[in-house]
Amino acid sequence: MQEAKILGKGQLVIPVNIRKKLGLKPGDSVKVFDYDGAIHVIPSSRHPVKAATGILPQRPSLSKKLLKDRATE
Repeated sequence: MQEAKILGKGQLVIPVNIRKKLGLKPGDSVKVFDYDGAIHVIPSSRHPVKAATGILPQRPSLSKKLLKDRATE
């Protein structure tokens, strides 16, 4: 377990070895939530539609259409 410091504006610095391990880069998003008094920081998916592909196996064409639409945006 490592310690991190909270800066004056509430910013949290994630240790470099954890950022490298998870592939986090400046500008990436993370989800922060409180669970039973503990703070959890979870990297956000870079491609939420791609991450959800296969959740609804009865509609695989819907996932492909969403990925195609997202690629054109």
